Amino acid sequence: MSLWVDKIDPIELRSNATEDEKQAVIRAVYKQVLGNIHVMESQRLTSAESFLKNGEISVRQFVNIVAKSDLYFSLFFESSSPYGFIELNFKHILGRAPQDQAEISEHVRICNEQGYEAEIDSYTNSDEYIQNFGENIVPYPQGTSTVVGMKNVTFNRTFALERGYATSDRNKPSRLTLDLAANMGTKITEPVSVSGPYSNTIKRFEISVTKTGIGPVVKRSATTYTVSYEQLTSKINSIQKTGGKILKITEVA
Repeated sequence: MSLWVDKIDPIELRSNATEDEKQAVIRAVYKQVLGNIHVMESQRLTSAESFLKNGEISVRQFVNIVAKSDLYFSLFFESSSPYGFIELNFKHILGRAPQDQAEISEHVRICNEQGYEAEIDSYTNSDEYIQNFGENIVPYPQGTSTVVGMKNVTFNRTFALERGYATSDRNKPSRLTLDLAANMGTKITEPVSVSGPYSNTIKRFEISVTKTGIGPVVKRSATTYTVSYEQLTSKINSIQKTGGKILKITEVA
């Protein structure tokens, strides 16, 4: 079941909206899509805002424009790992976490083969987006009510992504790399503030992997890698690119 207590009232742009209501919709889109960062006046997409207020584009189209902006690109594409970027796209545009490794892999493929804009379009043009938000509802976290077809574990993963919503998503590492790569459930735990010699920078993880050998007889060999937290995402990407299958990821002292 969902662990959210507070219900979110969707923000919708109505045909008879006042100027103040239109501005509230614009602020809500910036907050949701840009991960709660403070948007300076010079960073606002004034032309797109005018199109939205004049009824020339829908909220869905405005969301698409914001997610394709130079600001979004620099905040979340240039400064994130491929996994982290896609994880945030799910959060910002669909209001949920990725359900499994297959979803991540599909969006990595779209981004690599078709490009950045196609990756953004794959969310805003999806049936899921249209069913949940339509043309004029601002995306919001999909944990306040039951969503048809959503796996139970996705509620926990979405909760993990939404925790700390008062802070921005700028420069945040991926929170779900371990769980998704190893197909593990995401546990809801109390947030812990860790600093000093026990911070994430020196945490180490063992990755148990099987690989297919090359030769006349197909054989699978078991291998274990030990990496730091900072190396974890790149090592997982490397294993998957070379055809390895991750069996288990465990934290080691």
